[in-house]
This record gives sequence, structure tokens and C-alpha cells, in this order.
Amino acid sequence: QVQLVESGGGLVQAGGSLRLSCAASGSISSINAMGWYRQAPGEERVLVATITSAGIRKYADFVKGRFTISRDNAKGTVNLQMNSLKPEDTAVYYCNAASGVNYWGQGTQVTVSS
Repeated sequence: QVQLVESGGGLVQAGGSLRLSCAASGSISSINAMGWYRQAPGEERVLVATITSAGIRKYADFVKGRFTISRDNAKGTVNLQMNSLKPEDTAVYYCNAASGVNYWGQGTQVTVSS
């Protein structure tokens, strides 16, 4: 079992920055990929960025060049640095950990005002 706790969401003006953090506990040695997904009102949850235990990163096209994902395997943490935020980035952001089973955090709200 893996438990995930997110922090760092909030309200920011367009062009600003936020940093999301996620801390895993439990069987963190079993985790392969960790990442962030987001879900806007009325829309499906979509991938934002993922990173494997080997450090291989994947980004959605809509965040490339603006967001950076990083991870500390030993601590079981994953961070998402979000720069040049746009109003369309407004969503609930969820931390994900994959270890044969998908685990999810409770979500953290990110609101970008124009």
C-alpha cells in the first residue's frame, strides 16, 4: 500500500509560478513511476507529467517548456514546478504513483486568474 499527500496548490495570476509537492509513504520501494495528472471541471483527468524511478520524464504537450517534474526516490517525493501559468491550467492536480497498482492523492486545487 502507498499513501500520497499533495501540497502547494493555490491561487496565482497568469504568468506566475507554483510548486506542487507530493510525499509518498508506505511501500515506496515498490513505486515505479510517479507523476501528476489534472482534472478541470467537466473534463476528464489527463496526464500532466510523469517520471520513472530511472528519471525518464514525460510531459503533456500543453506543459512542455513551462513545467518541470522532479523526484527523490529515497524520500518518495515528487515535485512539479509550474512556471508561466495560464488560466487554462486551472484544475485539480492529482499525484499518482504506479507500482502495478495506481495510487492517487486527494488532489490540490490550482487556480490561475487572468
